[in-house]
Amino acid sequence: MSLISPDFDESVIVRADEAEVIDLSPSVTRLLADSSSTGGALSSHRVTLSGGANGARPHRHDGSAEMFYMLDGAAQLLSGEQVVTAERGDFVVVPPGLPHAFAAAPGHDADILIVITPGVERFEYFRHLGRIVHGKVPPESLLEVQELYDTYFLTSEAWEKARA
Repeated sequence: MSLISPDFDESVIVRADEAEVIDLSPSVTRLLADSSSTGGALSSHRVTLSGGANGARPHRHDGSAEMFYMLDGAAQLLSGEQVVTAERGDFVVVPPGLPHAFAAAPGHDADILIVITPGVERFEYFRHLGRIVHGKVPPESLLEVQELYDTYFLTSEAWEKARA
């Protein structure tokens, strides 16, 4: 039994060369599908991290689960207070409300397909991150939009220890 009833009637097809790219060097985010294009079913993006780079700091989503599928490389993932290393072909799903974070494993690159379900309009969130990286808005501005993007930032001793 589904908890949501997606409302869209055409396939969503995003060609590799058509995906919007947000360069957050040393990470790159490719925007694939936002909630509005999938009738609320999901949101999806692809994150490529270079040389042990950080991805998302510890946070939680109250209304959505987040799925990580390792396309290539190795990544550290925080799930609750457990830090796991995921490698090519590994699959991790974090339920709503559970703290999580991700980064390329030290000395490694990581290429990760991320899906959030049910979907949340998040493309503007990633554009906001780009504005922060390029100095157009302060990092604290993310605190003002946590509820809008169902992304609540946290601290995690386990994550800090693993990333030290």
